[in-house]
Order: sequence, then C-alpha cells, then structure tokens
Amino acid sequence: MAEPESTVINSNVKQKDPSKALVIAVTTRAIFNLEEEHKLYLEKGKEEYARHQQANQDRPLPPGTAFAFIQAAQYVNKKILESNPAEKDLFDILVLSNNSPESGVRIINSAKHYGLEISKFCFVSDEDSTRYLKSHGVKLFLSADRTDVCNALRRGVSAALVFPQEVQAPSTQLRVAFDGDAVLFSDETDQVFREQGLEGAVQYERAMEAVPMGEGPMKAFAMHLGKIHKKFNREESPIRTYLVTARSGRDMGIRAIKTLREWGLAIDEAFFMDGAPKGPILAQIQPHIFFDDGLHNIQGAQDVGVPSAWVP
Repeated sequence: MAEPESTVINSNVKQKDPSKALVIAVTTRAIFNLEEEHKLYLEKGKEEYARHQQANQDRPLPPGTAFAFIQAAQYVNKKILESNPAEKDLFDILVLSNNSPESGVRIINSAKHYGLEISKFCFVSDEDSTRYLKSHGVKLFLSADRTDVCNALRRGVSAALVFPQEVQAPSTQLRVAFDGDAVLFSDETDQVFREQGLEGAVQYERAMEAVPMGEGPMKAFAMHLGKIHKKFNREESPIRTYLVTARSGRDMGIRAIKTLREWGLAIDEAFFMDGAPKGPILAQIQPHIFFDDGLHNIQGAQDVGVPSAWVP
C-alpha cells in the first residue's frame, strides 16, 4: 500500500485559494541544484542521501533551473497585491518532493534562505507522486524526472521536463516563451508535416485556416497566465509572453494568430522562425522559462543560457 503524502504548510506565507490561484508545483530538483545529491542517491542509496541532507540541513542549496521563474512569479504576486490586496488570482507555488520530511528540512531551509514564497512542501514517499497534483489544483508541473512529467501529462496537467543548468536571473518582469505546435497547439500539423513534408503541411494549413487548432499540453497553463496578464495594462505589466515557433509567418502564421484570438489568449510578441534556430531570438528575449517539444530547440536555448523546459 502506497504511503500518503506528508504536507508541511509554510506558516510564513499567506495561503492562497487553490480554486482561484495559478498553482505551480515544482520538484526539488527543478527549483534547486541537487545534482551532486542526486548522484549520491543513485550511487549510495536513499539512506546515505538522507544522512547527507540531514547533516547539511543548514547549508542552502544553490538555485536550479526553475528558480528564477518562481522568483519572477513571486514578483507578479507582489504587484497584484499592491493594486488589490484582496485579489485571489495569484501564483501559488508548492514543492513536491520524494524526500522524507526529515531529509526535506534542507529544502524548507533553502526556500526560507532565499525568501521564496512557497506555500506548501509536499513530501511523497509514493512511486508516482503526480497522483497528488489534481487534489492540489496544480495547473503547471515542472520536474527533472521524465517519468513524472509523462505521468502528469497523462493526468491532464500541463507539465514539462527541466534540465539542470546554471541560470542567470533576468529582469523581475516574468517572461514566458512558448513554442506553438505540440506545446500551445495540438500536434496535428506536425503529424501532417511528418507524413507529407513541408508542402503538404502548408497546404493543410491553408485549407484549415478558419478552423482553430486543437489544444496543446501547455494551453491550460497559458490561459491562466493570460488571465493574470489581463489584470495589467500592457505598458506596466509584470508579465510578458512570447510565441517562438518554427512556423513561417507567411504560409503558416495566420492560423496560429487566429487560434490565439479565438481562445482569447493575448501574446505580447510572436516570432515565426521559418525553421531557423531559436537560440538567437531567445537570447534577446531572455525568458525565465521557454517551453518547447523539440530537444534541439531546448539545447539551443540552453546554449544561450535560457532556462528551458521540454514538453515530451
């Protein structure tokens, strides 16, 4: 019988209403750099890992890939509450960990050290920790474990795999960049492209121009982000969103723009790359996180120091 989760409520943080908030769950390896500890866990086992974490519980962990993204989300909350202290549409961050609560003390202390407003720490001894996501109302799940991400996507939760990298935090304004097909949109055109090549995909798009595309795995998260975005006028918004897609603007851009309009999802800037590498434009944008389904695009983003999350 799987043991249930043990949840530690962070009493230093005002608890949010999960039915209204944009709940983001991050695993400990997504938010902190735990690569050395993870190596120890794989080589020496759970008990040695737990001993190490307890012995170092007062030593803060270095920031991980999703760290700057979470900090920027926190900044948005601050701006929202400045204009309306009663606002419920906020980011709510919880940490999901396979640690025991005893070895998780270091995680809690690290969050406190950096002033991260994490409302809950969920310590799960279950093999599949993603089964608790829905009960917490999670809208986005970031993990460094591929199985976790695939399980979350199967459960209908927007999810992506983060790769360990050293991240330089850009501006406080939260910047999120999305790929289009198989991320914001469904992969229907990708499938046509694989079967019939570029010419077939272009013809398909022209024929389907008036029909909005299907939903991709990141749509639900993007819509909720868009809802928070609309609380601010564009000039002063602490959120900026980008579409960075391999589509060409001339042949395949119209349907993408019409789909976003149909959904009521306002994107600040759209880049139709026509198959060109995305790294250079991402280096200009400097997003806190970039979601893409292509590993070559993730690699290109990492090469220019952009925190990236793969949507398998």
